[in-house]
Amino acid sequence: MDAQRIAVDAIVALTDCDREAAAAFVRKCYLAGVRDPKRLTFKGLQALRG
Repeated sequence: MDAQRIAVDAIVALTDCDREAAAAFVRKCYLAGVRDPKRLTFKGLQALRG
């Protein structure tokens, strides 16, 4: 759970996007097997940018 929280906090801080959208995406990645906060953050930034 810490990895998810860290990733969501980082994504929101860097993009100022909706926290719920970031949390949903990170949760989906986490359930798919990604456990590294850095990787979750990177994937989240890629998905939510723009």
